[in-house]
Amino acid sequence: MEKWLAAALDYVPEWIDFQMRLTEQPGVSIAVSHQGKPVLERAFGHADAVAGVALTPRHRFRVASHSKSFTAAGIMKLREQGKLQLDDPVGRHVKRLHPAVAQATIAQLLSHSAGLIRDGTDAGQWQDRRPFLNARELKAALRAAPVLDANTRFKYSNHGYGLAGLVIEAVTGEPYADWIRRAIVAPAGLRETEPDAPLGPRVPMARGHSAKLPLGRRVIIPGLNPTRALAAATGFVSTARDLTRFFAQLDPAARRSVLSAASRREMIRRHWRDPYATLEGYYGLGIISGKTGDWERFGHSGGFQGFITRTAVLPERGLTLSVLTNAADGQAHPWLDGIMHILQAFARHGAPSARNRDWRGRWWSLWGAVDLVPMGEKVLVAGPALANPFTDSSELSLSTRDRGRIALANGYASHGESVRRVRDRAGDVTEVWLGGTRFLPEKETAEELEARYRS
Repeated sequence: MEKWLAAALDYVPEWIDFQMRLTEQPGVSIAVSHQGKPVLERAFGHADAVAGVALTPRHRFRVASHSKSFTAAGIMKLREQGKLQLDDPVGRHVKRLHPAVAQATIAQLLSHSAGLIRDGTDAGQWQDRRPFLNARELKAALRAAPVLDANTRFKYSNHGYGLAGLVIEAVTGEPYADWIRRAIVAPAGLRETEPDAPLGPRVPMARGHSAKLPLGRRVIIPGLNPTRALAAATGFVSTARDLTRFFAQLDPAARRSVLSAASRREMIRRHWRDPYATLEGYYGLGIISGKTGDWERFGHSGGFQGFITRTAVLPERGLTLSVLTNAADGQAHPWLDGIMHILQAFARHGAPSARNRDWRGRWWSLWGAVDLVPMGEKVLVAGPALANPFTDSSELSLSTRDRGRIALANGYASHGESVRRVRDRAGDVTEVWLGGTRFLPEKETAEELEARYRS
């Protein structure tokens, strides 16, 4: 593993820990793999915040729409076996559909371009007000006409992926969950992944949590409900480590995979652009893609009652990241982006030198915390409360063991001013001065605030 990557992975848990305290999220599980091998795996917070059960990396999460990537991989496997083609009309495999639905191709289902309704005329299953549809109910819903003509735009549809699951059952003659487990999950080496819930009584399962509002507190959302005919769209249960293992295998450059390189290229190819989104994004076959900074990424995300999750592959770097949260307002999306920004900063500046390595640390003032993060020959001043902790970071240049200057800062900061560390008689650093601002350890800052503002 490259030195810059090892240094970045040392800082990631420190940043996540601060973010957890700041946002008061119940729990988060993170994993990073490099060239398909795990290099970081941590869990923070609680699997059940009400009962006080600590979260571990082995706790399973509802990973929801990550299921679509597994389903698309299953379809591609059947295509490799010559059992179907992507341009097959879906009506060739599943009967008693609306004629326009039956004419939609399998590729259109997988790329969300068949024009199908997203979640039916009553989407109460997503509000936990009703069970997910069974096969009979799903087919009944698909006897209605599509909302849009096929091949007119990207339009997300869980019903469409439920239909893809019915295609798999028709072609294989097996229940979706049984076949996808045998043909995709097991060959990928995934030991903590199941196509649907509930799980066995001894399997550790993270509980979902509501957002803090409107109650002013979180309540438990068990997240154990089976998704039945929608399992192909949203049923999967997994861990961050297993998700990095699976998605790393979808990289066309991966040496080991359940699919051919040609199938993987077709999955991650940008079939459709999201036409109405602030951030540029694309959809392939069960795959979301885009860029963070100047790094290309592909993967998927998921939202289930009480769970928000996201996984991304950075193919140019051989990295795969997964962030799983167990709250309806979970921060999986900004935290995964934040991890990518941390990686990009270290890749740009390099691992710290022996000269500046011991400047690393978190320091506090009335205004909150800053992190001193050595990189290369510099020390960057990070904001751990920020979604990208290195946004407009000042850069420190050292002249001696404990002195230097702010070599680079934005116009509103203290560009060009001095920096210094103060030590006690034992030689330990007790305070840091950045320009004219004195920073202290957290405990001393808390005591100072308490004494000054106690009333």
